[in-house]
Amino acid sequence: MKKFLFLILSIGFISTAQAQFGLRAGLNSSNFSDTNFDTKMGFHAGAYYKLGVGILSIEPGVQFSQKGYEGTDGTTGDEINERLNYIDVPVLVRFNFLPAVNVFAGPQGSVLISRNYDLGGTSSTSTEVVKGYDIGGVVGVGVNLPLGLNVQASYDIGFSNLNYFNTDVKNRVLKLSLGIDL
Repeated sequence: MKKFLFLILSIGFISTAQAQFGLRAGLNSSNFSDTNFDTKMGFHAGAYYKLGVGILSIEPGVQFSQKGYEGTDGTTGDEINERLNYIDVPVLVRFNFLPAVNVFAGPQGSVLISRNYDLGGTSSTSTEVVKGYDIGGVVGVGVNLPLGLNVQASYDIGFSNLNYFNTDVKNRVLKLSLGIDL
């Protein structure tokens, strides 16, 4: 009986839900947790699919995202420039408490697709020094604009130890985005 009621409620939710596909892109400011490195600017771009009913919506997405850091090596004084490129897959729950404003949060899985490390002119693209995936969370606020446009600010919090050169660090990324509902 419980399964039957759940099925009926699910069908009702899906039939009344409004779905919206969209594209989003913007700037990243990233760094590792518990380090004294400087933030690294990058970008992100991808797509999302929003499924909602009234004040609540669910938004899975996929996006390319640049992460990393900049800094100076403490022993040699050489400049360090680290770029980690990920495919992020967030699943956000949005609470639309005003017609134009929403807050959101949800889990995010990320897969490392490439790496570019530069230390004093010596480069490496090996991904063996960092874990190949990241599990984290996303929190943020968004504003819906006319013509299907939206802007949002979000913060990605890595929960996984990246084991970066055998050091316990986690990704931290501030994202500013512009999106369009298609």
